[in-house]
Amino acid sequence: MSTIEIDDLTKAYGKKRVVDGLSFTVRPGSVTGFLGPNGAGKSTTLRMALGLTRPDRGTARIQGRSYHEHAEPLRVVGALLDARWAHPKRSARAHLTWLAHSNRIDTGRVDEVLARVGLTEVAEQRVGGFSLGMSQRLGLAGALLGDPGILILDEPANGLDPEGIAWMRGLLRQLAAEGRSVLVSSHLLAEMAQLADEVVVIGRGRLIKQCSIAELTTVDASAAGEVLVRGPEPGRLRELLTHAGATVTDGVPGPDPSAPPLLVTGLSCEDIGRAVAGAGLVLFELTPRRGTVEDAYLQLTGSSVEYRGSVRPAEERAV
Repeated sequence: MSTIEIDDLTKAYGKKRVVDGLSFTVRPGSVTGFLGPNGAGKSTTLRMALGLTRPDRGTARIQGRSYHEHAEPLRVVGALLDARWAHPKRSARAHLTWLAHSNRIDTGRVDEVLARVGLTEVAEQRVGGFSLGMSQRLGLAGALLGDPGILILDEPANGLDPEGIAWMRGLLRQLAAEGRSVLVSSHLLAEMAQLADEVVVIGRGRLIKQCSIAELTTVDASAAGEVLVRGPEPGRLRELLTHAGATVTDGVPGPDPSAPPLLVTGLSCEDIGRAVAGAGLVLFELTPRRGTVEDAYLQLTGSSVEYRGSVRPAEERAV
């Protein structure tokens, strides 16, 4: 099975423990988002999984073995950790051909992966002149070269334009649908919400949560049970729902100032509907509000942020 198994992985630099007893599994046929604040240990974890950094304790196994136990690792796992690592004076084709020779991969794969990532027309150009987005595509081509069952990607959408990000999302979803395990580290939370099936959230080197995207959004307790309500008589709506035991606050103003949105907690959509119908009031909108991936992520990692800035009040800044 094309799995990634991280078991009790630990790494310290001096007195600072960067990864601390971390354990999780990435299963085949899914895209797993790897999330955490800066300094959480994500990059160090990926480097240990790929044999680039030696752990102090624990194991990282790719298809049941450590990375170095695979004779031709590019056929097992494809990785993109640094889009700019290719020699700047080599052409894209020469870079991939060199990689193919290093793992006894048929060089016919070079043209296949160049086409798959959209770099056929620039295959003979030196990669030192590539934009960051083009370098990301080349890095992904290298990761796909050995047709591996496992992909480990660190911020693969960095430098891509919106069209490129949509293309990347579609490609990674397709690769997962083919039965591969895809582990993606990213800070683009909205993108992770569309891309990932599961997420692994870490903070200060420790596992905070591993769950599906749907489960993650239920973590945001502040949004749980919150309902957006709009109608032509907001004053009466507020009074009615408050009297029924709800907490009512103002929502973000919309395009219709005569029907401003109200955020209601303490009553379900069904309860609100019954109360409004009983009072003979009209509603334009009655929408349960789900927590977002960003809401849940910030709530989960709030105590694990290593570097936190401050924002002064506007009146203080104006002095």
